[in-house]
Amino acid sequence: MKFLDYVGEATQYDKKRSVERKKIKSWLKSISAFANTEGGVLIFGVDNDDEIVGLENAKEDAEFISQKIKERISVFPSANLKFEQYGDKTVLFVYVPKGHETPYYYSGDGVTEAYIRIGNESVVANAIEIKRLVMRGQNTTYDSIISSYKVEDYAFSKLRERYRQWTGKSMEEKVFASFYLVNRDGYLTNAGALVADDSPIRWSRLFCTRWNGLNKSGGRIDALDSMEYTGSIISLLQEGIGFVRRNMRKMWRKTSNSRIEMPDYSERGVFEALVNALVHRDYMIMSSEVHIDIFDDRMVIYSPGGMVDGVEIQDRDISNVPSIRRNPVLADVFDRLGYMERQGSGLGKIREAYISETNYSDKMEPVFYSDRSQFTVTLSNLNYEAPLSGTMDGALNGALNGALRDKISEEEMQLLEYISRNADITQKELAEEFNFSRRIIQRMMKKLQDKGVLERIGAKKSGRWIVLYKK
Repeated sequence: MKFLDYVGEATQYDKKRSVERKKIKSWLKSISAFANTEGGVLIFGVDNDDEIVGLENAKEDAEFISQKIKERISVFPSANLKFEQYGDKTVLFVYVPKGHETPYYYSGDGVTEAYIRIGNESVVANAIEIKRLVMRGQNTTYDSIISSYKVEDYAFSKLRERYRQWTGKSMEEKVFASFYLVNRDGYLTNAGALVADDSPIRWSRLFCTRWNGLNKSGGRIDALDSMEYTGSIISLLQEGIGFVRRNMRKMWRKTSNSRIEMPDYSERGVFEALVNALVHRDYMIMSSEVHIDIFDDRMVIYSPGGMVDGVEIQDRDISNVPSIRRNPVLADVFDRLGYMERQGSGLGKIREAYISETNYSDKMEPVFYSDRSQFTVTLSNLNYEAPLSGTMDGALNGALNGALRDKISEEEMQLLEYISRNADITQKELAEEFNFSRRIIQRMMKKLQDKGVLERIGAKKSGRWIVLYKK
């Protein structure tokens, strides 16, 4: 019988056929990794095929393991050794709880290294991960550290505006302390610095791009819209949602007494994904920022830093992800502002928001991915392959079908796509953007108007363009 038939599946464990006395690092690194991450169990007497082979001298092996843990792991971690009998075979379990005095280093073979768990592997912690372990050993987090910035030097209009909007009250100075944004000496915590209007934490940025096509090399025009946002993390959230709204369309279908709207993306799902990316990102990583990349068929929201507990999200049941907060002060602030809930996971809400959309199908389920340096959410464009069953709100996306599409050149299609996202653009600006003469742009737009897919609304100077479809 297989070992897992006895004990069931476990995500945080390593198994060894025997206690390798000449290769103690091969299993001591697991002890270090378990103590530095979320705990786990090391099992001796089971081979790689999950066959129970047992230990010949289990008691001696247990004494050897205890001795080497004391000699080679610093700080000395807690470890509970337990024997289990499976028929005539003895298996040794070494239970290692999550440590509170991190980092736990392995010393030997001329090196001193701390290990962490990433998925089902024990890997050497890098410099940023070591800093994170040191903070955990000091019972602190990045967002709770006191900065060198004085509260009196910064404005918090976005925070005050949202607080009044959510609570109906003005934000008094004492609230800053209760939110743990400032200490008694008037210095901001890192969380306080992140919510300041002109945030001094310069790597707290949001890059948004609407790419032309299905990848980042779309042809003559790579990007149809691109923005870089800085400032308060609250501004980043608001601007990011605004960018997505500007670059997505809504198909609609008439009913007997109303109409059903079918957006490209679930706005609630996008909101939850962006909140998750901004609040739970790893601000120790200074060389990266949150990204929103919109392609024709999908949107990808990228955040620096993997899962806090090291487990890869693609190996998790999304409906049962434990709530572990990398930045608990920020999470608390966003909870008090009504942007998120401290308990529970926003990932389940993202999926629920998508499932509730009228034009959702099973193949459009959000995809979550993480490794040690990143977390991404991929959201399908719900209308990408949808048949034309209604009309679009001021946009092209799929409306040009059949013979009409054949009559529109690739350059004209790119022009229409760009105009649909920049309704106020002038012909001069289009000429500069496409590197065409103004005469060519005028000729192209006249043709598109004659074909009934482009229309000018309003006065010459104050009007705007409408991309539409007419049978």
